[in-house]
Amino acid sequence: MKTIILLILLTASLPSAAQGVFSNQTTAALQKVIQDYPNRFLNIRGDRIQEHDHSIEYASKVRIPGSLHCVVTEANTAAVAFGWTCNLFQTTDPQKARDKFQELFNQIRNTIIKIEGAKPFILNGDYEQPSADALQAVIQFRFVPATTQVRNLKVTLTLQYQEEWTIVLDVFETAPAETAVAAP
Repeated sequence: MKTIILLILLTASLPSAAQGVFSNQTTAALQKVIQDYPNRFLNIRGDRIQEHDHSIEYASKVRIPGSLHCVVTEANTAAVAFGWTCNLFQTTDPQKARDKFQELFNQIRNTIIKIEGAKPFILNGDYEQPSADALQAVIQFRFVPATTQVRNLKVTLTLQYQEEWTIVLDVFETAPAETAVAAP
């Protein structure tokens, strides 16, 4: 009898453990950002921070806990484009930066995203260990399946060195011409 009760308890706990795989704060924030893409990030824009010749920066209402700085940018070039940028981590230690880069990649890859009115899709990407002498590494995630709703949307994770090692997560739209050229 005790064995049966133990088996029932173990079986009941399996679904909750499986659900926890994708329930981290990074993917929760990313989900909110991508869900607002059809609204041109209007719902996640906070107060205006800065205005440049061809762009306006807004504070982001969506932040990843522990991040340094998150902004929504509206670019006023030939075509209006929007993006969300979050500086996730900064250090002078290159090994810590590479380790954190891999940790963040593992949190983001295979994230299931649902935009209202569309079928869910998965963010997928290929990890390549940054070389010790590289000053920049970029991972571009793909939407699987790629739908027309996210055809012009890109998600990148970047590790770069400029006085300090910085890890940046970007969600941005590209011009339709850029996407058409990049498509096979």
